[in-house]
Amino acid sequence: SFMEQAEAEEKHVNELEERERLNQQQRRLASGALLQEMKNITDAADASDTVLLQGFNWESHQAGKGNWYGIVESKVEMFADMGITDIWLPPCSQSVAPQGYLPSQLFNLDASAYGKKDQLKQLLAAMRQKGIRGMADIVINHRCGDQQDEQGRWNVFTTTGIESRKSFAGVMDWQGWAITLGDKFSDGTGERGPGQYDDKFDAAPDIDHGNKKVQQSIAIWMRWLRLDVGFDAWRFDFVKGYGAEYVGLYCKKSHPSWAVGELWLDMRYDDSGLCYDQNEHRQNTINWINATDKESAAFDFTTKGILQEACRNTQYWRLKDSEGKPPGLLGWMPTQAVTFLDNHDTGSTQAHWPFPGDKVLVGYAYLLTHPGIPSIFWDHVCDWGDDCRERIKVLLKLRQKAEIKVDAKVKILCADADLYIAEIGEPAALRVALGPRSSDADGAWQMGANGNDYKVWISKSKTS
Repeated sequence: SFMEQAEAEEKHVNELEERERLNQQQRRLASGALLQEMKNITDAADASDTVLLQGFNWESHQAGKGNWYGIVESKVEMFADMGITDIWLPPCSQSVAPQGYLPSQLFNLDASAYGKKDQLKQLLAAMRQKGIRGMADIVINHRCGDQQDEQGRWNVFTTTGIESRKSFAGVMDWQGWAITLGDKFSDGTGERGPGQYDDKFDAAPDIDHGNKKVQQSIAIWMRWLRLDVGFDAWRFDFVKGYGAEYVGLYCKKSHPSWAVGELWLDMRYDDSGLCYDQNEHRQNTINWINATDKESAAFDFTTKGILQEACRNTQYWRLKDSEGKPPGLLGWMPTQAVTFLDNHDTGSTQAHWPFPGDKVLVGYAYLLTHPGIPSIFWDHVCDWGDDCRERIKVLLKLRQKAEIKVDAKVKILCADADLYIAEIGEPAALRVALGPRSSDADGAWQMGANGNDYKVWISKSKTS
């Protein structure tokens, strides 16, 4: 109705004004009081309704010709119509490499290859009008210095990129003390070496997140991304490189709607290929999530690895673990599992670990019927043609119509080499069959989607 629309619009305007007011006060208000007020304007994400789109690939910095944000903005209506609730955008800060993953001046959003700060804010505003949250790519494992110390090491960080705001002066001015000891960029003045889980990232100085000044400046930057720029959610890059507790800390200090971390760990292989049992892999992911104090979800690399192997080699027996559950993170901790087929590293032009191209829709038939928080890759929706996009949309609409919850029950009825059948929900609301062997469903089910090697039915109780 008109009244409802007017109320929604007023709430929207009030929220923007509130953000602006808090943004102005950020450096003057005690952080406890600021966080309490930020909590009030945070629209916490309902995991059961969340569908993430990765809004870029490895080439977007070139494809956008200086304004990738504008390309995403031109498709916002289409994404909203598909049922996308969140878009993960590329790293927005000035970076030594154009893709954004070697950041230097974190507050400088005008020197990004993806576009200017105003274009980014315009995109986020257009998304918010359609009820879509913006997810920022938070790259804080490492930071590139912009000046050298006396020994020629690039470990002096001067330009903050926000000189216009006096209260932010010097917030990001770090030196060798901010770098973990033992790092090749270190000058020996840091407080601590890398933690036990810290994976090395050799291209740039490794930042010491145990340092209180580092913590404070990153928290200020992340609150600014929320209040001034307009982001709502976080994707943490390369979380293998620093302690999970710091991800938890930064979430507590910035109140995102939700957050997800990229914990890309090696899976178990033996002479015959990928091992059937990947329990250690998913347990390590759960340990990381717990160590963030459950402030962050994690990408379900376990499911990706198993699912692509099952589809590629017609080994659908892989999709049922020894206890009869789904074998990935979504089988153990679905509320914190962000499922996906490919991203800018595994797929796109880097193709480090790609999902088989001819089986992508089979993959989505699994992800979009099963528990967890599904994530969809830009290429599959925008670059692979209308048919692929329409088929993904049909699956998404079935998920919504069947009201599949993030922790929906999965009953696996068959997991043979050439056929996987599962019913999802309690009572069962969706039925999915994957693989080349044909299968049917009884009269309680209505066909909702079918394609090469996949079929999805929806319970007739959901269609009436």
